[in-house]
Amino acid sequence: MLILGSMPGIASLDAHRYYAHPRNAFWPIMEALLGTTLADDERLYPRRLQMLRQAGVALWDVMHRCTRPGSLDSSIDAQSIEVNDFPAFFIAHPRIELIACNGATAYKEYRGRVLPALDDAWAQCPIVRLPSTSPAMASLGLSAKIAIWRQALGPVLTG
Repeated sequence: MLILGSMPGIASLDAHRYYAHPRNAFWPIMEALLGTTLADDERLYPRRLQMLRQAGVALWDVMHRCTRPGSLDSSIDAQSIEVNDFPAFFIAHPRIELIACNGATAYKEYRGRVLPALDDAWAQCPIVRLPSTSPAMASLGLSAKIAIWRQALGPVLTG
């Protein structure tokens, strides 16, 4: 499984870690889905990545680069977006069976900018849009986000 964000926020870029903002729900969601708990400690970040690898989960972003004041996806300058090299990624990772988009922007940009450039085999790979784990997505609480992510990804993570 490949979980795609749109573009890391300032906290993540500064920390050189995915989902580094302390209120981002990504790590608590993944820990709930995988039945693991790791302290929110940057020294444990390699263990978090290992937990995902063992579960067959890869993390990446749709965007390689963009202009965005702040961390909100709504502030991204659409003209500045450069997407990552997905054809090369899929060649290097041929066992991806599901693409899970963390939020509406990742989903929209993947479908609009990446899918048209993929060969038919990868264009047919299932894609699921999940509620963003960002603290800016405050309309759903953590338990609701966990339930939605579990319903969508649980069978893939356990089977």
